[in-house]
Amino acid sequence: MTQPGTANNSKPIQVCMEHVASERPLRCVHGLPKGITHRFIHLLSLVLATATLSLSGYSQVISHSEESSLRATSSTPRPLDTTYAQPTRRVLATNYVFDTFGPYPVATAALEAGWHQVTNSPPEWHQGVEGYSKRLGSDFGTSVVGTTTRYVLAGALKEDTMYYRCECRGAFPRLSHALLSTLTGRRGDDGHRVFSLPALVSPYAGSMTAVYGWYPDRFNAKDAFRMGNYSLLLSAGGNVSLEFLYSGPHSLLSRMHLNNSHGALDPGPNH
Repeated sequence: MTQPGTANNSKPIQVCMEHVASERPLRCVHGLPKGITHRFIHLLSLVLATATLSLSGYSQVISHSEESSLRATSSTPRPLDTTYAQPTRRVLATNYVFDTFGPYPVATAALEAGWHQVTNSPPEWHQGVEGYSKRLGSDFGTSVVGTTTRYVLAGALKEDTMYYRCECRGAFPRLSHALLSTLTGRRGDDGHRVFSLPALVSPYAGSMTAVYGWYPDRFNAKDAFRMGNYSLLLSAGGNVSLEFLYSGPHSLLSRMHLNNSHGALDPGPNH
């Protein structure tokens, strides 16, 4: 049993379904108020027009963005990083000779021997010319072993331990860069920075060799570790000097042929 009004309300819907099923011209608005019909048709037309415009605009935006991306990838290639170049064997050999037997290690060993002479360390070597000669030979030998260890290990690990000046500006960033470079190196064609085992081991390799090679018997590994710490601090100080002391082609060091330290060559103003 149908409720009152149900048959009248469902009749237009049935008529619509019959017309759709028979594929006859749609005249299913019969039985609906004319005002509702016109408003419904206008609303439906507005919705369809809005959807069509939106889809058209969206497709144009997508096409334009895809075209722009294709142009960017095809006409503008990604620039290569030219700020780093791996040192050649000739450069490494030259730097090794300079770092090992050049004026800087000789002058540093002379200053260290003078300090040890003043502090009478070790006292078994006494004073005078003989004592200073022993201390000078000891300090220079320690430096030679440490530098050789650094170059040998760096070559075995394919690591670049030369110093590269910071491309940043400001005293604190440059100082941080110099200190960080004391225990880091570069690897690969792009020169990415890594923790440097050769830079860490080499100072202690030199001090261990000195303690167990020619120092008095009372010295042990603890003394070698303490001496290695001092050598590591000297290495950090050398990096700071390379960072802040200008050693370009027109500097005083260059004119005196003293600018070829373990720092990399200046790439020039274009880099």
